[in-house]
Amino acid sequence: MSQHDQRPLTVACPQCQKKVVWSEKNPYRPFCSERCKLIDLGAWADESHRIAGEPALDETNIDEWLARAERGDER
Repeated sequence: MSQHDQRPLTVACPQCQKKVVWSEKNPYRPFCSERCKLIDLGAWADESHRIAGEPALDETNIDEWLARAERGDER
């Protein structure tokens, strides 16, 4: 079966769930439009979207933490 015989891959837009053809002709893939892409980007920017994991290390207190570790203080 050649590539031309296959149906194009469709995916759901991560923002609005509209079916989108995954193609180089769609500059916004996997999104359906620039609007959905920007809405998603905004959600990441305001931290509505997050990747689960440990909180990031706040380096402003690193000297204090190192001093505590050297003293054996686990506060």
